[in-house]
Amino acid sequence: MTRSVAEAARAVLDAGDPLAKIKAARAAARDWRLGRLDHRFDVAMPDRPSRPEHPELLPPSRMPKRRKGGTERSRIALIHALAHIEFSAIDLAFDAVGRFGGQFPRGFTDDWMQVGADEAMHFALLDRRLKQLGSRYGALPAHAGLWDAAAATAHDALARLAVVPMVLEARGLDVTPAMIERFGGAGDAATTRILIRILTDEVRHVRAGTHWFESRCAQENINPETTWQSLVRTHFQGLIKAPFNDSARNAAGLTRGYYQALAVP
Repeated sequence: MTRSVAEAARAVLDAGDPLAKIKAARAAARDWRLGRLDHRFDVAMPDRPSRPEHPELLPPSRMPKRRKGGTERSRIALIHALAHIEFSAIDLAFDAVGRFGGQFPRGFTDDWMQVGADEAMHFALLDRRLKQLGSRYGALPAHAGLWDAAAATAHDALARLAVVPMVLEARGLDVTPAMIERFGGAGDAATTRILIRILTDEVRHVRAGTHWFESRCAQENINPETTWQSLVRTHFQGLIKAPFNDSARNAAGLTRGYYQALAVP
């Protein structure tokens, strides 16, 4: 029997080694694109994905404070933090495929397979950059809470879309331009190019999240903006913080009508 979409997604989540996870993500996206996977959801997703032995995962309160200067050491710490976000984003994308794909048209799987492949590529680029700078992924501790958003929304596709692409990834649209400026100012053209690529792709990811969120809201005849606000209040423990990259958010379909009511300075 042909392997199912759910089996391919589960294989990504079960791969703990970073290289194995990248390979599984690329294979899943390629096999789906080439018609080698059945649109079948016959395998459950795990409560938590497999993780490598390193980095050490710490709660936010125990994470070392990153220096804001332009030293190579501070830039390595920031690249490592970004690599960890992208590593976790691989699992978030494929969990969305395997957990919720059966509730949506095939286009949902098309989109999140591509998102997962993008996240794997982003991680690979950042990990390679760390090695070029004499470091590696796992050399520093990392944030332990990035999977919390997935756990909090595992029961509800609308809540997952509201929180992961439309809050967490949208936050990346806000903060990445300043990082591009910082690395560019430090003369780090290689990292700057990676961040520009990530920003471009993340607009598309947020747009996919907004599209499927609005599609489901239309199907259920509910207001998308007020529904999003209610779901974020319920399922997201952080803050919707200004300033916002309104132009990038607008390009992704995430207009101020969604987030202005929840924004804090």
